Amino acid sequence: MKYRNLGKTGFQVSEIGFGTWTLALDWWGKKPEEEEAIRMLKRAYDLGINFFETADMYGKGKSEKLLAKAFKDMRNDVIYSTKWGYDMYGATQIGHGEIPQKHNPEFLDYALAESLNRLETDFVDVYSLHNPKMDAIQNNSLFDKLDELVRIGKIKSHGIALGPAIGWEKEGLYAIENRNIVCLQTVYNILEQDPGRIFFNAVNKKDNSVSIMVRVPDASGVLTGKVNEHTVFDKNDHRSNRKKEWIIQAMKKIEKLKPIAESHGWNITELSMKYILSQKEISVLLPTVTSLEEIDQFAQMSDGKYLNAEEKAQIEKMYENNFDMPKLLA
Repeated sequence: MKYRNLGKTGFQVSEIGFGTWTLALDWWGKKPEEEEAIRMLKRAYDLGINFFETADMYGKGKSEKLLAKAFKDMRNDVIYSTKWGYDMYGATQIGHGEIPQKHNPEFLDYALAESLNRLETDFVDVYSLHNPKMDAIQNNSLFDKLDELVRIGKIKSHGIALGPAIGWEKEGLYAIENRNIVCLQTVYNILEQDPGRIFFNAVNKKDNSVSIMVRVPDASGVLTGKVNEHTVFDKNDHRSNRKKEWIIQAMKKIEKLKPIAESHGWNITELSMKYILSQKEISVLLPTVTSLEEIDQFAQMSDGKYLNAEEKAQIEKMYENNFDMPKLLA
């Protein structure tokens, strides 16, 4: 396992992190039982993964509680990154629909206290706004409060997690350029490179005091072979929002990427993950893991053997030209 700096925190974080949403929700087709989930977390740690990303919303606190159980008496050996801002205490989520947000200083105190209790710790390493809108990102009193929490040690740093879908370019740029964040979480993969590349340019201008944290690196399973044009999703599976036309075109793009993968002796999944790890602006890659076997597979990809500048440029040119395919209508 290789490690990188997380922004200006001084933390050395594993290149492969563990996003725990699959442990608490069935939005990826299945949810492991508690004992299996704890085994997965411990296996990840044994393989060198020290960065665990979660949110209070995941199973209404379940994923945070799982981390506390898995790493009891190991608090200084792991890095906890959790998120806040949805009023999960006063609203009920139906399906994948968003519930009201409360990104304000008062709710911040309450949400943090609840997360600290579930995590069984007295500090959080990275505390991020969960899918904030621009009004929250522009709230000076909110970020003054976050900076104060850093000063008193309740959180070690804070960041922004963009979403729920890909995009949010203006919000991301404003946060990078105007807020004292250490990381920005965004969707980024070999088939969906924007606005990620725009964020890379922005953090480079900040002398990499801000790191990029990548989620959905597998393009919802297309890049791992779990999803193709024949896949039928369960109603609870969040990937059901992917249009069939997009998946069909993605499969054709993958065929055009295979020669690059094969030149290294890699499969498409390895190419996809190593392409991401070839970007110096990225500190943590958060693959979707649902089994012990997948943890082993992803951990092995952090080996320092990535793409050179010429290969990266080739892939980026292919992307810019949409792999010589017609643009899909929104």
